[in-house]
Amino acid sequence: MPPFVIYPHAALCIKAAPRPVDAAMLAAGAALLAAAQEVQAYGLAAAHLGFDQPLVVISVSADTTRRDYRLLYNPEILRQSDETDIAPEGSVSMPGIEAPVKRSRRVDLTYDDANGQQHSDTVEHFVARVAQHEIDQMNGMFFLRRISLVKRDIAVRKYYKGLNGTNP
Repeated sequence: MPPFVIYPHAALCIKAAPRPVDAAMLAAGAALLAAAQEVQAYGLAAAHLGFDQPLVVISVSADTTRRDYRLLYNPEILRQSDETDIAPEGSVSMPGIEAPVKRSRRVDLTYDDANGQQHSDTVEHFVARVAQHEIDQMNGMFFLRRISLVKRDIAVRKYYKGLNGTNP
């Protein structure tokens, strides 16, 4: 299992600053891709490995039984559709916990590839959810911050209870 940082690790709250693609980002990207492949994640942000790097990896396959990974350096969501869905989300940094999160069904995004070339893309449905989730994480927003305080408190208590049998 890759060395994922575990909630409430400080790395999960840091916003990674965009910058030109460099050797450190490429190394972090290779580690991130390997980790995603190992655990068959739908997506990961560099923060999940403790890296303060502006990059994520997402599977762009609409078929959730397959993975087709793409590394996105300096990703940014340009537009989000008004149409939304609520669906469960979780994190490798908080294993065993899922919570219903409202997300846009379609997003337009921009990102750099490993050569620093900028690309634009539109992703929909589950891929859009994954992209939003991981870009949020890259920007220091853990997915639980997208739900109500009451639901967040329940999720955190359940998480800690599962870890050590007690509430915090």
